[in-house]
Amino acid sequence: MKRRRTALFAVTALLAAAFTALPAPRAGADEVEQVRNGTFDTTTEPWWTTSNVTAGLFGGQLCADVPGGTTNRWDATVGQNDITLVKGESYKFAFKASGSPEGHVVRAIVGLQVSPYDTWYEVSPQLSASGDGYSYTFTSPVDTTQAQVAFQAGGAADAWRLCLDDVSLLGGVPPEVYQPDTGPRVRVNQVAYLPAGPKNATLVTGTTTQLPWQLRNAAGTTVAQGWTVPRGTDVSSGQNVQSIDFGRYRGRGQGFTLVADGETSRPFDIGTDAYEQLRLDSLKYYYTQRSGIEIRDALRPGYGRPAGHVGVAPNQGDTNVPCRPGECDYSLDVSGGWYDAGDHGKYVVNGGISTWELLSTYERSRSARTGHPARLADGTLALPESGNKVPDVLDEARWELEFLLRMQVPDGHPLAGMAHSKIHDAQWTGLPLLPSDDPQKRELHAPTTEATLNLAATAAQAARLYRPYDPAFAAKALTAARRAWTAALAHPALHPDPDDGTGGGAYPDDNATDEFYWAAAELYLTTGEKQFADHVLDSPLHKADIFGALGFDWGRTAAAGRLDLATVPNTLPGRDEVRRSVTKAADGYLATMAAQPYGMPYAPPGNLYDWGSNAQILNNAHVIATAYDLTGAAKYRDGAVQSMDYLLGRNALNISYVTGYGEVHSHNQHSRWYAHELDPRLPAPPKGTLAGGANSSIQDPYAQSRLHGCTGQFCYIDDIQSWSTNETAVNWNAALAWMASFVADQG
Repeated sequence: MKRRRTALFAVTALLAAAFTALPAPRAGADEVEQVRNGTFDTTTEPWWTTSNVTAGLFGGQLCADVPGGTTNRWDATVGQNDITLVKGESYKFAFKASGSPEGHVVRAIVGLQVSPYDTWYEVSPQLSASGDGYSYTFTSPVDTTQAQVAFQAGGAADAWRLCLDDVSLLGGVPPEVYQPDTGPRVRVNQVAYLPAGPKNATLVTGTTTQLPWQLRNAAGTTVAQGWTVPRGTDVSSGQNVQSIDFGRYRGRGQGFTLVADGETSRPFDIGTDAYEQLRLDSLKYYYTQRSGIEIRDALRPGYGRPAGHVGVAPNQGDTNVPCRPGECDYSLDVSGGWYDAGDHGKYVVNGGISTWELLSTYERSRSARTGHPARLADGTLALPESGNKVPDVLDEARWELEFLLRMQVPDGHPLAGMAHSKIHDAQWTGLPLLPSDDPQKRELHAPTTEATLNLAATAAQAARLYRPYDPAFAAKALTAARRAWTAALAHPALHPDPDDGTGGGAYPDDNATDEFYWAAAELYLTTGEKQFADHVLDSPLHKADIFGALGFDWGRTAAAGRLDLATVPNTLPGRDEVRRSVTKAADGYLATMAAQPYGMPYAPPGNLYDWGSNAQILNNAHVIATAYDLTGAAKYRDGAVQSMDYLLGRNALNISYVTGYGEVHSHNQHSRWYAHELDPRLPAPPKGTLAGGANSSIQDPYAQSRLHGCTGQFCYIDDIQSWSTNETAVNWNAALAWMASFVADQG
């Protein structure tokens, strides 16, 4: 199931053009210029500006005086409309630009001049006073006669001058072939291997016979050696590869490298410290995703920002949000919670699976043979709530739980007890945009059965975990869970509208059987009541194989119930069979891993990597790890630990998908406020943030222009514009947090 987005990368409406012009001719086989008067020899026509910008000719250039004190890039713009683009045509976008004083950033875009203002290409160079030339090539994903070239210069505190010359959009140029820099052909986990854990690497080579390898320490001394194992062509990447197993080496240290076929890998450690830190960093991510609270710079240096969506202008706030027209006649306070991904939406469905996995991270620490609850104790995550004698991970999860409870329809209204599916902007906003600067109207969307059962499941789980720390909150959560369950039984097929994707993701789902199973399981585990046990036992999913190749996620939640039934103490009849179903699934994932030269428990049908594939790999590893917790069998421990290798660098692109981990790592994930790539004043995503990963459908225009025809693992690009391969999301980081905690515990 695809994640949810259709048209995310939009920009806020620009003011009407100051001049009109005839459409440019369509680009043909020859190179054809689409921009009119890009040299500004005698006039500025047909270029336009927003009303707050004064522009004119100065020395054969268009120079624009940009006011200070604006909020967004598009608040001060110079542009040209009515440009024709041809789908599949390659274009060279070039211009000269200078800024005075220097150091300002201009956002240069090619996009749609009318709503929804899609952006098909953009760059944000930092300008010098003397001026520089810029040139880029991209492929248009659309046919249109309503494209625009625009230079967005707003957002600066002080006034400045932007000068432009030689602006060109040349069609019919040869397409630029995107060739990612994959570095050395020896692919390793760039972060760390456990001293007593599996240690595997992949060698990309044209050689089909075995080759010698050496493991070298930081001083360059060979400490282990052996021979590669030829694996032939790897379907997931299209590469000829060989495997390297250096697991017999049990030493510790930093700066190891692996040498084979004349190539030296990127460095890595052998030890446990990195996973202890990743456990914490992956959980710390959630504080900076919080809505409705100031993010304190003292707690997250470099990430401090005002509270978002609390009704401070231009923000309209989440404390009194109405439904979309015709969907209800009341407003709710739905403040708080986590921003779901790179936008400002908040979703009960995705929030549910995310909260479950964070709570499960804590629950596992209390019950598993290798669990260490002290490592998730009060004070470990540096939160505003730290010091309240409650484990920090529970404090963080509660921020989302309180929001989920607010999304429940109050008594006295139609559909009382159901949960609204989501709350987000009425229209898409552009990047970059701090939550506190979001000017859009906020709207509640219709209740759904799926959202209601997400609330029932997570609130029931919360009731048993918070009881020792806050009995009143635990009781409140259980009451809400019961109300949600009853409401869902009365309305079992109110599914989300698959076309409800304006301003936020649709999260389409037309079958709530899995959510019913999950919610019944959590309610049974918390209450022990027969009514919930009966629903679990009667569900068609209870004895079905619910662990598929793609793994569980927000749209496939039955596995959450099955995993908890297997691990949380209970007296459900046939529980041994439940536990065996988990180990059987884990055996299947181990077989998949053994067949993959890159060693991941993921082989999607047709080699079509799904949206958020990195999280699906982690969730399959979650099943393997649970099998270890159930059995103590070393094969499951090793398989779960090895699954992290792919995420941390042992992949076709030779990149760690976790910000701040590995010599080369993702750091331009799609986000409106972790937007350093577009605005140097803003931070990159915080350390411990997981990128979505390879996605064969490459739904966004930026990825389409560079990754067309990509094979499996190569369907990824680390750019903020690629929302289909490089977004950040709360459910993906939850999968990372659970697995990072498991691996840290194995040290």
